[in-house]
Amino acid sequence: MCSTTSYSIFRARMALIGEAPGFLEVYSDGSVRRLIPEVVVSTDNQSSKNYKFKDVVIDPKKPVTGRLFLPNVTGNHVAKLPILVYFHGGGFCIGSTTWMGYHHFLGGLAVASKCVILSIDYRLAPENRLPAAYEDCYSSLEWLAHQASCFEPWLQNADLSRVFLSGDSAGGNIVHHVAVKTMKTNISNMTLKGLMLIHPYFGSEKRTEKEKAEGVEGFVEMNDMFWRLSIPKGSNRDYFGCNYENNTQEMSTEEWSKFPNVVVFVAGLDFLKERGELYVNFLQQKRVKVVKLIEAVDESHVFHVFRPESESTRLLQMQMTQFMNTFN
Repeated sequence: MCSTTSYSIFRARMALIGEAPGFLEVYSDGSVRRLIPEVVVSTDNQSSKNYKFKDVVIDPKKPVTGRLFLPNVTGNHVAKLPILVYFHGGGFCIGSTTWMGYHHFLGGLAVASKCVILSIDYRLAPENRLPAAYEDCYSSLEWLAHQASCFEPWLQNADLSRVFLSGDSAGGNIVHHVAVKTMKTNISNMTLKGLMLIHPYFGSEKRTEKEKAEGVEGFVEMNDMFWRLSIPKGSNRDYFGCNYENNTQEMSTEEWSKFPNVVVFVAGLDFLKERGELYVNFLQQKRVKVVKLIEAVDESHVFHVFRPESESTRLLQMQMTQFMNTFN
């Protein structure tokens, strides 16, 4: 750890080229400083009243890790539980499943939905630009399929025929791209039953009406910064990771007809609401069989992370549970 004085000297010598106040500073020499909010540290078999959790290593070389949440179930015969794989948000540059907001939201969701949750800590940009996050999150599904069938005792009662993907903001973006790749590659013994995107983070060179409105310049600038830091150098916002309409792995009409069931959650006060609505329209045009849009009218972006114990978050967990139960 550098001292406050030495860090101040370092800052004076390097130009700040990207900043998310309180979370991220990126400097002209490529160095990155992340300010970590309060986290929940895991030890093996750590538990709360209603669930237990532990961290797992998915790929030690990259590294990619995850956190497993297992609801406490009673009775002599424990039925197979559906699996939810969750990808956190943060503009591909910040965030972790260990953050307190994510931890409490996912623990509560595991209890409400009675499912096993695997939440992924993928590599972050700008050190690891896209498609690194997509690769890491897809590999987490391969790890899950292998571990559930062979090694991990916490996955002994996990049902690989009922797998759901979910994520917020950039994590919602990841959900889409991982699902497309999974449709193309078909992971053995695993069936994707549904996708749940929360306030998804998409973009394009063409601005939406909301992005062109007066008074939103700060939001546009912040979004553009995260894209600039996360997409490959030399790319623009029409890179396929940002603009899903430009995906080079475009699927056929038949493949889109077999796309998993989708629900997109948007927030009425969220600057990205319009992007979520456009994504729903895109899927409907592709004739995806089930596409739902649910709005939290008086809420803002990723409210469930900032207020995991709120009534609005409880409602979101209930809506996600209902969606999973419908397609179990």
